[in-house]
Amino acid sequence: MELRVKRAPRIDLEITVPGDKSISHRAVIIAALSNGVCTLNGFLPSEDCMHTVNALRALGIKIEQPEPATLIVHGKKRVLTPPKSKINCGNSGTTMRLLAGLLAGQTFESRLVADAGLSKRPMERVITPLRQMGANILAEGPEETPPLRIQGGSLRGIRYRPPVASAQVKGALLLAGLFAKGKTTVSEPAPTRNHMEMMFDYFLVRTAVDGSGSVAVFGDQVPESRDFDIPGDISSAAFWLVAAAAQRRGHLLIRDVGLNHTRTALLGVLLRMGAQVREAIEDSDQVEPRGIVEVTGFPLKGTVIQCRSLLMNCRFLRSPALLRTARRLFATQRNCASKKATASPQSRTIYVPWERR
Repeated sequence: MELRVKRAPRIDLEITVPGDKSISHRAVIIAALSNGVCTLNGFLPSEDCMHTVNALRALGIKIEQPEPATLIVHGKKRVLTPPKSKINCGNSGTTMRLLAGLLAGQTFESRLVADAGLSKRPMERVITPLRQMGANILAEGPEETPPLRIQGGSLRGIRYRPPVASAQVKGALLLAGLFAKGKTTVSEPAPTRNHMEMMFDYFLVRTAVDGSGSVAVFGDQVPESRDFDIPGDISSAAFWLVAAAAQRRGHLLIRDVGLNHTRTALLGVLLRMGAQVREAIEDSDQVEPRGIVEVTGFPLKGTVIQCRSLLMNCRFLRSPALLRTARRLFATQRNCASKKATASPQSRTIYVPWERR
């Protein structure tokens, strides 16, 4: 099939976007651990999220799907059953890491497998702290790569500071903390997405957050069953937002999109580049704020983008081409003084040269 795309003469749209991927993963897991039936609306039925759903089904959780974006999850008060076979996580790193935390506290053995791409990605960052909590985890691949064989057991709460900030690792430890004795605390070296702790709050799981970047969960808790509406994914909206901002007199209005403050940095970047951006939270009754984003395009100018931990995370890039691009980027920062492209090693700030083309 041949697909031809022509440049739009003008972007003038009002849209909604599919449900948030990060929240979809976490909401269905917490609902499965709850004490009753939960209805999740706005669920993202993507391949990655469905791997999480099917994994929970393999662990004995009844999940109905009357419509593609609606799940009815029958929670079993944290009681899971041994899977009859290996659990396939596909290419979803979120599924594998969050399930590793969930299964670390079970009394049975399970095995998580993945496709070729995910099987090359090291899992050491999540395995190490779960082992410290008392789980017996074996990475069957070279250099701590999948498959993962997990023998759950009696866990103890720990205080852990990840060497690299990761919302997936944080989420895995907080899930394991539900099955641990005492308090499990994760001290983040840099802020990450806070959906897991917000989901815990909504499902009435007691947590503690302080101003130093630490979040803790207390063990032996069962989430309260509640219905939840998943907001639109601002990451999916990002492509449309940039397209409208880059087009003079372009206009885009996105409704019912998630406006969690850990996810909206792009809006600040577009503002600094000269776009007109309006953000309005219309609902926060279910903890996760949602509302509208409106962007009007103007001639854009260059800006400065803070890239936290980009250097540290380069080795986790999936694509060799992306890794080469990242290396060239930082080489450019060091060498292109003639274009006034510099880098601060302390703040890892990228100064991007810009010219009209």
